[in-house]
Amino acid sequence: MSAARAAHAGLIVLTAYAPVSWGTTYAVTTEFLPADRPLFTGLMRALPAGLLLLALARVLPRGAWWWKAAVLGALNIGAFFPLLFLAAYRLPGGLAAVVSSTGPLLVVALSALLLRERPTVRSVLTGIVAAFGVSLVVLKATGALDAVGVLAALASTASMSTGTVLTQRWGRPEGAGPLALAGWQLTAGGLVIAPVALLVEGAPPALDAPAAGGYLYLALANTALAYWLWFRGIGRLTATQVSFLVPLSPLTAAVLGWAALGESLTPVQVAGMALALGATVAGQLLPRREPVAGPVPSGTSGSAERADRKVSTRV
Repeated sequence: MSAARAAHAGLIVLTAYAPVSWGTTYAVTTEFLPADRPLFTGLMRALPAGLLLLALARVLPRGAWWWKAAVLGALNIGAFFPLLFLAAYRLPGGLAAVVSSTGPLLVVALSALLLRERPTVRSVLTGIVAAFGVSLVVLKATGALDAVGVLAALASTASMSTGTVLTQRWGRPEGAGPLALAGWQLTAGGLVIAPVALLVEGAPPALDAPAAGGYLYLALANTALAYWLWFRGIGRLTATQVSFLVPLSPLTAAVLGWAALGESLTPVQVAGMALALGATVAGQLLPRREPVAGPVPSGTSGSAERADRKVSTRV
């Protein structure tokens, strides 16, 4: 393997840390955190992590990046976190994970619209296989579906997918690395969540030692480190490659449930894991897509050609 290929593979592995760590969120939430506090949990996950990264980066937005950071923070964090936790609280049987696994398909569609990247049959089929594999792993027979939970899962997936594509379209300003970009978005997202959490859920709940430890883990390993690596990956890989790492999250949750929570894995679930992992690998090998006819929107940094160039020059 050449040095460039090895560096590219290393970049993918580091970026994959983010969805793998996010796969632990459900277990931490259900085992250690106060029940029915999705907004407070989202706030405790986002704002401390954002302030920590801001302190480390020591770079603030300038010019148009004040509103861009606010928009990305609202999409990737401010809306995504509360909706994700709301879906997790209200949807049994892994349905929220199945909905989130459709993210790669939505990213393919948004990339065509915002990045002028032409969708391919292979990318669409790979996305379908990923979603099907995840559904085999996590979807179980349940009673009546909770409409609010389903809508929250759909909205969280749409929010994160849009934020991922816009993050690549806008790139990042001169002098600001992925640490600063992650800090801006986490802080902005946390500030969006804070007043809503206070109005809807009231005063923060009392925390015991396990809950405090759970929130500390979510803020540091699950958010600060994970989002720094995630935005680093978005800046160097294509949006589609990054989105096909997302199915690693529900797969991690299933493995953690089996290894640590005493849950069983059936042959069907193992087959689903194989399909989802295969689709994840195939998503990293998708050929560079051709731009859709017409000019690329000004200011975009999201074409596959630019992403490949970033990999070769900055990894």
